[in-house]
Amino acid sequence: MRTLAPAVMLLALAAGVARADVRLPAILGSNMVLQADAKAPFWGWAKPGEEISIVGSWPGARAASATAGPDGRWSCSLQTPEAGGPFTVLIEGANDIELNNVLVGEVWLCSGQSNMEWPLRASDNADEAIAGADHPQIRLFLVENAIAPAPAPDCKGQWVVCSPQTAPDFSAVGYYFGRALQRETGAPMGLIAADWGGTPAESWTSEAGLAGFPRHASGLELMRLLREDPGALESEYERALAEWTAKYETAEQLNWAKPGFDASGWGAIQVPSTWSGELGNFDGTVWHLREIDIPAAWAGRDLTLELGPIDDEDVTYFNGTEVGAHRGAGHWNTPRRYTVPAKLVAAGKAVIAVSALDTAGMGGINGAAKQLFLAPKGGSESERISLAGEWRYKQGKGAAETPGRPQKRAMGAHTPTSLFNGMIAPVRPFAIRGAIWYQGESNRGAAYEYRSLFPAMISDWRKQWGHDFPFYFVQIAPFTYGGDQGETAELREAQLMTLALPNTGMAVTMDIGNPRDIHPRNKLDVGERLALWALAKTYGKSGFEYSGPLYAGLERDGAAIRVRFSHADGLQATGGVPRGFEVAGEDGQWHAAGAIIDGDSVILSAYGLAKPVAARYAWDDDLEPNLFNAAGLPASPFRTDDWKRVTQP
Repeated sequence: MRTLAPAVMLLALAAGVARADVRLPAILGSNMVLQADAKAPFWGWAKPGEEISIVGSWPGARAASATAGPDGRWSCSLQTPEAGGPFTVLIEGANDIELNNVLVGEVWLCSGQSNMEWPLRASDNADEAIAGADHPQIRLFLVENAIAPAPAPDCKGQWVVCSPQTAPDFSAVGYYFGRALQRETGAPMGLIAADWGGTPAESWTSEAGLAGFPRHASGLELMRLLREDPGALESEYERALAEWTAKYETAEQLNWAKPGFDASGWGAIQVPSTWSGELGNFDGTVWHLREIDIPAAWAGRDLTLELGPIDDEDVTYFNGTEVGAHRGAGHWNTPRRYTVPAKLVAAGKAVIAVSALDTAGMGGINGAAKQLFLAPKGGSESERISLAGEWRYKQGKGAAETPGRPQKRAMGAHTPTSLFNGMIAPVRPFAIRGAIWYQGESNRGAAYEYRSLFPAMISDWRKQWGHDFPFYFVQIAPFTYGGDQGETAELREAQLMTLALPNTGMAVTMDIGNPRDIHPRNKLDVGERLALWALAKTYGKSGFEYSGPLYAGLERDGAAIRVRFSHADGLQATGGVPRGFEVAGEDGQWHAAGAIIDGDSVILSAYGLAKPVAARYAWDDDLEPNLFNAAGLPASPFRTDDWKRVTQP
């Protein structure tokens, strides 16, 4: 995960204007790719009233000009030529800026949560892929993770030439997508990665885009308060925490986190691990203690404390002082990284205490052993003290016995608009051809809302850029979530329904997931399947299939149902007969169906069901079905009924 950084750009902006130097946002820089044959926006800051001139070095280039407004902001558009380069772009004002090694080609925004963020270095065949990542015609821009209560004027990041040195930490899906397009079109490719693991679509949507979603009204109100009166939030939290502490957090428990506490009577537990035994079905708080020796050389230095993911919440202490916490829903898969301030660090014995709260399912400090360590901040890997191994533990109260600790209403990566403000707004209106998107896992709990939220986000981005650019996305892969009640299938259905929005496309991944890993490592096929949509729909390439089979209609015939598909040339089932089909009668009860392929259709029937009225396919969280077309692209899950709509919003 990249460093989290709250947006503090306004201060930097003020300083830049005070100097009266012409300044550009990070997204405009040397090594960039400008969108070909476009009026490419340029903007920045200078002394109010200052005249700015911009010109490119390509043949026939015409200069563009602008005047800085009262706030120091200026903007103009530079007409770009057809794909080519490298070129130089010169910005002249009180000072001159020369942007070198600039290409003109195709620019794509790559966004979403962890499966888009997943780096090339951690994907299948990483060593081979990285060694071959010498592509000077591909340029990469990685937007540093940032949240903001209002649209930020700038971000952190820089354009780099794609190489074995720069590609490893870039989005694997984005890289493979761009590589395929560059290979097939011959045009330079600019890839902008703005992604953050474990985040929902509402975080990536602007305030205007969320105006029609009442569920997010409180989050939008929070952002307003953060902009206008953040002190009111602090006072509110302090009052609530004092009341809760007086009732539920005993002095005895807080003493457990302090040096000198005798935990010899507590149980022993291996960390990392998922709770088992007496804790296997426990929902509630479990305290974990680990005593360590702090080297004399560490005294008075900031330390980095990493614990990997903790399911679900935690409050972490160092020598009795809280040094970090993740409170509230959605943190079960978030690696914990906390800073132990220098003032707490002394040589000798120290105690790390973690109060872990599991709210449902399996709990524990359950990452990988290498994720648990204590080290001087900025130190080398050899200086780390591993925290993997035996800890002491004590079971606390069950979740039902203790109300949740009050949570400070604070902005986070799950707060509506926070990532749009911090990571999308700063690169807008940089000219792009389109966007690719891999996200959805974090919206499973509100899959029905996603039917409208996801299209609203796409429309919102298009309004922000001022044109209906192509938007291609990935349908989430099979994964065993545990306790799934149809949410995953409903989320995939919402993604399928989004194809009704013009100029969209969907890459299906039902055959390349890993039911035991929410981050399947095969990102090559994902990126290349997205590229098929772009090549066919954006670049007009023909002679190949770009989509897997999609549900196109249903015909009932007595005891059988015929399901028709589009994109079904060479419809086939790998490994034998089609699996994953079900049919239902008028009572709504589902039965496993026998399936026979007939041209572009599949004929379904179930023993003992005389009058089937509905069908569905791959309606589960982790099912790996086997229906493909001749191009080897898998069919999307679907259902032909929607009985649950009666009881769900």
